[in-house]
Amino acid sequence: MGLGAGKFSAAAELGRTCALAARSQRDLIACADAYRELFPVRPFDPGFFSGLSLVGAFGSPWATPEELRAVNRASLWIFAVDYLADVVAGSAAEIDALVSDCLAAAGGGDAGPPIARFLAEIRDELAVTPSFPVLHPIWLDQLARTLLAMAAEWRWKSGGTSLTLDEYLDNADGCGSSFVNVSHWIATGDPWTLDHLDELREVSAEVQRYLRLLNDLATHGREIEWGDLNALTLGVGRDEVTARMREIVDRCATLLEPVRAGSPRTADYLERQIGFNTGFYGLVDYWGEL
Repeated sequence: MGLGAGKFSAAAELGRTCALAARSQRDLIACADAYRELFPVRPFDPGFFSGLSLVGAFGSPWATPEELRAVNRASLWIFAVDYLADVVAGSAAEIDALVSDCLAAAGGGDAGPPIARFLAEIRDELAVTPSFPVLHPIWLDQLARTLLAMAAEWRWKSGGTSLTLDEYLDNADGCGSSFVNVSHWIATGDPWTLDHLDELREVSAEVQRYLRLLNDLATHGREIEWGDLNALTLGVGRDEVTARMREIVDRCATLLEPVRAGSPRTADYLERQIGFNTGFYGLVDYWGEL
């Protein structure tokens, strides 16, 4: 149904995007129900699933519900593994087992605990795409960076390691957004995107650093309560963090110019990650109460 130009059509686009989010939310809840031991009601409350579905929908409002399946499920998995690393794991041995179990499952080995089985399911869904045999090593590499960064953060936190802001940001793979992006691009990327994943990972890494700092500013109180690392707990002031965020956004704008020339939607997707999350974190966190 066409409404023509103007406010009606703009509202219709917003309505479609929210409908995408609603469809996605139902799928995410069904997925979490299948792995219920990974998603306790606290902190995975109804608002969590709503927020996660919204970021996927507003990041790719042109997509179909089926095309959002990979990005949504990869995001859900990241939150699950982050919860295990940050809250559940009580020893270095548990962290190392988490990393090794997930890497084994992602590489095609026997899936062990639920978090590894969930990851294997994501891998199997990506495996049906024609590009996966070629891009599987890139996906595995980004997964390994994510998991090893989480493990490093656990050790820093446990050992009371003193870090500079640069050292902290060099470990931003632990927030997982680049793994989510690579999964999404393998599932839905156009030919240019699939041919330029290495270059796109560089841009994604900059976006990820921005999101790391944005999260730290918005969730400082919650992360103190949970015992998480945070830029502000390193002794870095808010002014320095916001200044660094502006520098990162400027670099992102420069890096996105060739991306826009090759794939406008991929550039829009990365810009929307920055824009949507900046607005979202202005009011609420993804996590519920622990």
